[in-house]
Amino acid sequence: MSDIVATPAAIPVRKPRPGMLRRLVRDRLALAAGVILLAIMIAALLAPWIAPHDPYLTTRRRMLPPVWEARGTWTYLLGTDSLGRCMLSRLLYGTRATLMVGIVATAIGGAIGMAIGFIAAFYRRFDGVLMRINDVLLSIPAILLGLALAAVIGSGLNAIIAALVVATIPTVARVTRGAALVVMAQDFMEAGRSIGLPDFTLMWRYLALNCISSVFVYLTLRFAQSILLGAVLSFLGLGAQPPAAELGMMASSGRNELFIAPHIATLPSLMIVIIVLCANILGDALRDLLDPRLRKL
Repeated sequence: MSDIVATPAAIPVRKPRPGMLRRLVRDRLALAAGVILLAIMIAALLAPWIAPHDPYLTTRRRMLPPVWEARGTWTYLLGTDSLGRCMLSRLLYGTRATLMVGIVATAIGGAIGMAIGFIAAFYRRFDGVLMRINDVLLSIPAILLGLALAAVIGSGLNAIIAALVVATIPTVARVTRGAALVVMAQDFMEAGRSIGLPDFTLMWRYLALNCISSVFVYLTLRFAQSILLGAVLSFLGLGAQPPAAELGMMASSGRNELFIAPHIATLPSLMIVIIVLCANILGDALRDLLDPRLRKL
């Protein structure tokens, strides 16, 4: 019989294996997606300093095509919209607003969803009630919820963020609960209970740390979904209102000139596609890297 006594130090915590970052870098597709997404985020963050023009300044140079040369310099690299506003400047500010919606909604909804999932898995007496409430939230489409919130609090980014937060909570709670139930079945959790560790320590120090990698991978994929859903809601007129710059709203405002000046609608739509695609590629790469069943030996 073993003489090992269970102590807090003996309770394992899943940590990244040595060389994990190196294997991620070797994935050229994931590396390219990460570099592109990071460059887009930096450009959006620095929009007030690198935008060549005021994104709200209207001019008489309406619907200029991309790479339009004026007085020997590339004044409007991506052209202008139907009101003569610089498309490059509006893309930078619009990307900033779209990324802000996706990050805030994913962060808030993910934090609440993880808390619900951990509580449901750790305290099984609450599992039935929490999961039934979760099922109700899952049955509400994000677009319908956005319409309802827009009718109550008005159209704008706040309504979109609130709708995306509510749509994110139940999915993250489901994923977190599933991962937490697997960890709860491990022997080290019973060992922690037997030596009298507080519930808070068991839940947040050992349960959460052993589930965070799986939940984090899902959050990267959920971030892409939030970007896409937020753009759809803005396209329908529930998000940012003119003259504000937001990618979904910019695509919607350019659909009337689609055959005259297609760049007005296609450029913001292309930016949405690039952001969502890069986030999905990164999420898939992290899943393959962290999941032992998918990891290549």
